[in-house]
Amino acid sequence: MSGPVELSCVDKVATLTLSRPNHGNTIDPAMALALLKAAERCDEDDDIRCVILTGRGKLFCGGGDVSAFAAAGTDVSAFLENLAGTLHAAIVRLMYMRKPLITLVNGPAAGAGMSLAMIGDFALAARSAHFCAAYTALGLSPDGGMSWLLPRVVGLRRAQEIILSNRRVPSDEAERIGLVTRIVDGERLLATGAEIAAKLAAEPAAALGAVRRLLLESYESTLETQLELEMWSIAELGGSEESRRRVAAFAARRNSNG
Repeated sequence: MSGPVELSCVDKVATLTLSRPNHGNTIDPAMALALLKAAERCDEDDDIRCVILTGRGKLFCGGGDVSAFAAAGTDVSAFLENLAGTLHAAIVRLMYMRKPLITLVNGPAAGAGMSLAMIGDFALAARSAHFCAAYTALGLSPDGGMSWLLPRVVGLRRAQEIILSNRRVPSDEAERIGLVTRIVDGERLLATGAEIAAKLAAEPAAALGAVRRLLLESYESTLETQLELEMWSIAELGGSEESRRRVAAFAARRNSNG
């Protein structure tokens, strides 16, 4: 699958590559729609067990295509509503699918690109990467889920400072404050992501999907509600053939070891 978002699949791992390198992988309507279609494919295809999201070229994603904003003229409000709505539908698909998501931030990420960097269960960044909210410099407010994601991964105080100041967050600081999982030498980024993806693809898909959903729902749940959700989830998974097989194998190993 070619176009503004390239999709390839090898050994049950799908790789989505933002591919507008001559435009800094900025998001225009065509890219947003392509990302949504790719996310739907990853969500619905049972042969896909893990998803990688990365960018082609020097940037991961420069955010929205500001030239397209300007070209929309007096219709910019409707343009931005449609663009953000399509992008947000893609993000919801990627965050709620059963399959784990790895973001490989190969270079700078700004605006919605920074949001996309954060949606991974594993967010790995090249040392050359840096992050910037960028919105208020354009007289805009965040999209891509930044106002929801950033306070949850770095805390409210840091999120306020990062978004309101528009300052650049270098990769080492991003790792230290939890904006990304860890930084990796650029030449090792794809290989490291592939190693993690291969391990995840071999794990029980239903269990990984349940963990992803429980973690997302935990922010909206009371303790009692979350405990009930955990109870129903573990009970349902425990009755699956895969879980019963794995439990039996674990018990047999323990018994054989005395």
